[in-house]
Amino acid sequence: MLTLCSLNDIPEPGSKGFKFPDKSLFAVRARGEVFVYQNSCPHLGIELNWQEDQFLDYDDSLIQCATHGALFIIESGECIAGPCHGKALKKLGSKIENGYVVLTEEQVQN
Repeated sequence: MLTLCSLNDIPEPGSKGFKFPDKSLFAVRARGEVFVYQNSCPHLGIELNWQEDQFLDYDDSLIQCATHGALFIIESGECIAGPCHGKALKKLGSKIENGYVVLTEEQVQN
């Protein structure tokens, strides 16, 4: 397991990005839960954000790709609008443990 950050490092609602040598991830905190995804739009494979830790739309209700405006459901990563409609972000298993956001899948090498 890999600890990403303290739960307090992610605003509610809000998001936070993480860079690793071989991957870029982000976490979204909403409605008392945290969801972790690979930071790669299914449309072009580029990172979703253009500003640090900014992955949500204007009212923090959907994940938004800054390049073409694709919108994704926070809980599932499913694209509901934009050029990748019907595709989904790659979701990683995570949990909150002792106040920290922890990956439960060995997807990231540190």
